[in-house]
Amino acid sequence: MLTVTNLTKSFEAAQGTVHAIEDINFALETGQFVSIIGKSGSGKSTLLSLLGALDAPTSGKIEVDDVDITKLSGAKQTSYRAKKIGFVFQHYNLIPNLSALENVMLALEFGGVSAKNRRSRAEDLLESVGLEASEQLRKPARLSGGQQQRVSIARALANEPAIILADEPTGNLDSETGRKIFDLLHSLSRTKNTTIIAVTHDLDIAGRTDRTFTLKDGKLVANK
Repeated sequence: MLTVTNLTKSFEAAQGTVHAIEDINFALETGQFVSIIGKSGSGKSTLLSLLGALDAPTSGKIEVDDVDITKLSGAKQTSYRAKKIGFVFQHYNLIPNLSALENVMLALEFGGVSAKNRRSRAEDLLESVGLEASEQLRKPARLSGGQQQRVSIARALANEPAIILADEPTGNLDSETGRKIFDLLHSLSRTKNTTIIAVTHDLDIAGRTDRTFTLKDGKLVANK
């Protein structure tokens, strides 16, 4: 379970204190798929960064299974990210000189999976996101945008995370491919009981998730 309480991130600017996000509160059950919508600058990416322990809040709590991650030491936050969180980005962030299979195998290596098990595990992950065997051997430049995002999702699943944080995962994809990627994420939330929080600008896609949060000027103005 993920619980966010009175979460605020502020910084000082020439015009005074600016609240990137302010007094955010919500609770998610394990396995829920949530979309976050809002205009540019509304605080969506800031919220994801805080949930992923990539940044520290000014105040408030983020509790994952009753552990407040904002109170963890730097080393323990690193361990939290490695074991609990999978990240999916708009620009895929794949290593260009490695094949799809090797990109996922590298994530498994970082996760401590033994050398003898990495290849079969990576193949299973890529198969689970719909990438065929021949496609798994291609480097990113020879994959479509949708295929690259599937590799990115497989890589995010390498450490069997409790939570996947996706920042505009369909932002560089056409509408049909974007819907397929969201359907894949939705399926993963069901089959693997993974909590997924995805920022999106596509209201049609957002309407198909379990819940939708709307941010405006750093505040949570709608929670459906």
